[in-house]
Amino acid sequence: MDIKKRLIISNTIIVVVPIVITIITILGILFVSFKISGNKTNYDIYKERVLLQSELVTIKTNILKQNIDDDKLNDILSQQLSKINGKFVIIKPYKILSNPYDINKIEIEKCIELSKENTLDKKISINNTPYIIETIELNSKEELSKIIILLAPIEKEVNFFNKFIIATILVFIICFIITNIIMSYIISKRIIQPIKLLKKATCEISNGNLNCSIADEGDQEIQELCQGFEAMRVQLKDSIIMKMKYDNNRKELVSSISHDLKTPITSIKGYVEGILDGVANTPEKKEHYLKTIYSKAEHVDHMIDDLLLYSKLDLKQIPFNFTKVNIVEYFNYCVSENEHELKKDNITISLNNELITSKLVILDTERMRRVILNIIGNSRKYMNKTNGKIVINLRETTSSIIIEIRDNGSGIDKNDVNKIFNRFYRTDAARSGAKGSGLGLAIAKQIVQGHNGNIWAISHGNEGTSIMISLEKFN
Repeated sequence: MDIKKRLIISNTIIVVVPIVITIITILGILFVSFKISGNKTNYDIYKERVLLQSELVTIKTNILKQNIDDDKLNDILSQQLSKINGKFVIIKPYKILSNPYDINKIEIEKCIELSKENTLDKKISINNTPYIIETIELNSKEELSKIIILLAPIEKEVNFFNKFIIATILVFIICFIITNIIMSYIISKRIIQPIKLLKKATCEISNGNLNCSIADEGDQEIQELCQGFEAMRVQLKDSIIMKMKYDNNRKELVSSISHDLKTPITSIKGYVEGILDGVANTPEKKEHYLKTIYSKAEHVDHMIDDLLLYSKLDLKQIPFNFTKVNIVEYFNYCVSENEHELKKDNITISLNNELITSKLVILDTERMRRVILNIIGNSRKYMNKTNGKIVINLRETTSSIIIEIRDNGSGIDKNDVNKIFNRFYRTDAARSGAKGSGLGLAIAKQIVQGHNGNIWAISHGNEGTSIMISLEKFN
């Protein structure tokens, strides 16, 4: 899951979960409160109040219809109000005629003031008990009018709506805070923890520990970041290993060059000293010494040329000029080119063509010519048979053309067959007795690889050696 989706889901949960929990909690509170209060709602309370109000109106109507004496008035009011646990007060202006419940004057004044208001719902609280009131005004010609205040007790109103709103807000705030803390912890664990591991790994890498792998944990973006750092670590490690390899190769190269150049240069110095010291005291000896010096100088020049070519190939500084070539015609030319020189050493060379479907390949003819000459030159150099043979076999697979250059020379030990393409490697026990630069097969390998091909050797023991080259067919 990516971070964007996780944040969307997290924010949705932070809002939705508190709402759901708040609704469930409030419904539970309502259920419990209704159970405790006998399921009496505000509607029930209002209904009871209407009934009480109508009862007071009925009593008022009865009193006004009847001409009741003052002595009986108290008894009749007490009897009729007893059904609803009501109270009454009879007053004249500036005088209380009857107050059987000891209601104080202040509350009686409040009742009178309330009776004058033009409202349907007349309520008053006396001694912390709520009452609804109804007033009866009895007019008489002989005396001042009397006022009867009827009071009926009602249940205390609970401002349930306000409490409901406050409870809802409190529950939502608490649930929101708790949900926010939980989701923040979960998100931080999925994001911050992998970043901490990445930071620890990068510190190890910066301290030189390139073996510290980086695990791809966390969300998609974090995983991609970790994978990028891991790829960078692997590439950095490979580059350092490659640099160490190049450094070692450079050291070996310098050592090998020094060793191979020392022998001909030492010979040149020896022959020059012989001439200077008068050892070559005849024209024949001087000519022999000078020819030898020239031969050794040519050998050094050839070694330097091979070294420069190998270095340029290794650094990929020599461009290849690829063309479409008929491989059979190309090797017929190679055979005819080398046939005369090989006959001087009693070596025959021949071509065996087994190609059927395709004869075309993409070659740099000059570079591949150098490969063939180096391989044939090695076969010529290490030929130990009286009648030497070099056979070039052309075969094919589904996608490649296989070139085998086989000789019947001294052969290569099977333990050394994978080493002959290394720089300056010779199968001779004594390097000083070997001819050439020691770079021939190494150069051949570089050129073949430049053609996207493969080159390898097969040892036939005392019966000789085969150098195999695989090149892609041209379709």
